[in-house]
Amino acid sequence: MYRIKSKTLIQSSIIIGLIASAHLHADQGIDTALNKHQKTFEEVALKIWDWAEVGYQEYKSSALLKEELLANGFSIKSGVAEIPTAFIAEYSNEGPVIGILGEYDALPGLMQTASPFKEERSDVIAGHACGHHLFGAASAWAAIAIKEWLIETNTKGTIRFYGTPAEEGGSGKVYMVRAGLFNDVDAVLHWHPSSSNAANAESSNSNKSAKFRFRGISAHAAGSPHKGRSALDGVEAMNLMVNMMREHIPQESRIHYVITKGGLAPNVIPDLAEVYYYVRHPRRDKVQEIFDWVVEAAEGAAIGTQTKVTFEVMHGNYSKLPNQTLQKIMYKNLLSRGGIQYSHEENEYAKKIYKTLISPGGKIGDQENIRPYATSHTYGSTDVGDVSWVVPQAGLRTATWVPGTAAHSWQAISSGGHSIGLKGTKLAAQVLADTAKDLYEKPKIIALAKDEHQERVGKDFKYYPLLGDRDPPLNYRN
Repeated sequence: MYRIKSKTLIQSSIIIGLIASAHLHADQGIDTALNKHQKTFEEVALKIWDWAEVGYQEYKSSALLKEELLANGFSIKSGVAEIPTAFIAEYSNEGPVIGILGEYDALPGLMQTASPFKEERSDVIAGHACGHHLFGAASAWAAIAIKEWLIETNTKGTIRFYGTPAEEGGSGKVYMVRAGLFNDVDAVLHWHPSSSNAANAESSNSNKSAKFRFRGISAHAAGSPHKGRSALDGVEAMNLMVNMMREHIPQESRIHYVITKGGLAPNVIPDLAEVYYYVRHPRRDKVQEIFDWVVEAAEGAAIGTQTKVTFEVMHGNYSKLPNQTLQKIMYKNLLSRGGIQYSHEENEYAKKIYKTLISPGGKIGDQENIRPYATSHTYGSTDVGDVSWVVPQAGLRTATWVPGTAAHSWQAISSGGHSIGLKGTKLAAQVLADTAKDLYEKPKIIALAKDEHQERVGKDFKYYPLLGDRDPPLNYRN
């Protein structure tokens, strides 16, 4: 969605030269550090998977990551951006500041075991269907490996791990960006679990969400309906009008909703009803325009049903702004590391999972390959987007799930609790560490990335969060 401008194209030959001059093989010191901590961070990942804590409630998960980083020589700032489970861990001997993002929140209502068959757990109310337990573990693992490499090679640099909660609908990173916690960072690296290996220059949709609460008057639905005003009627009228809007909004848009409160008994006219809306579009200004129209539909529904409506903005994310300069370095390192090989037992497990997939769009064996470099767009949204508009970033995806598996599925949870997930986690840690090392060794790359970033955002850009000045919604999953 974001075109490479002329100046960036002119710089591409410089980038290619820097890539060509980078190490063709992994640094032995990096690998030594990664291998030394492998067992620890595999255990960390599986513990976080087992706890499956939802957004802003990740107390044990964040504490475990802080404990490991502190034990390995990082200083810790806890409770940043007024979020109890958000933190920053840092090692510095001066030099460029490179941030690595780590997530650890689970999704509610998905309680799958590590079985290749659908088999719910009874001891939790959520599951890591997006693999954030692996995300946090691999990112912390890479940060520690880089810290040890900096010391071993006497290289100047600051490595900073950002513990970022509540990515799933909570926009944890947005509050951290709003608090200025990325203002002194030179580059940010991140990754995400997936069913394939790729390091594309990827953009995403902006989004904004809100809960619309209608209030009416209770009455007996049969004995005295004329004395009541149904809050649920308000919700349904709003939904009807928003669904009619779909014909008239840009085709790249997405609107989806769920009724979260609708009454408790059919013979009681509900005096309280609630509907939760998401609005998405590649451009944040268009998101705001469509969102404002949704608000008008809610207000019209309230007038028509003689109810009252209020709304609470829950979260809002910018689109992800790609940075070709950093992304090509990331891709080079992923290509150098290569794909993932399954053992016989892992292949047998994968075959069982694969049989349960609907329209998988991939096949077992794809995890061995690296997808060709491309500029791409995803219709999902992430709070990494806000980070990307204030600092250059690069990311990758690794095959932590059986090829063809969809995110937010029970199959993703199962793979994430299996050795297949751990293999993808190690690959991510390797590529993150390799890329950070390249940036420390070749600070010219960082300078070029900053030039590209400035050109993309424009000289007049000023960051303001789509969610406004609201406090972090610490209880949004309650």
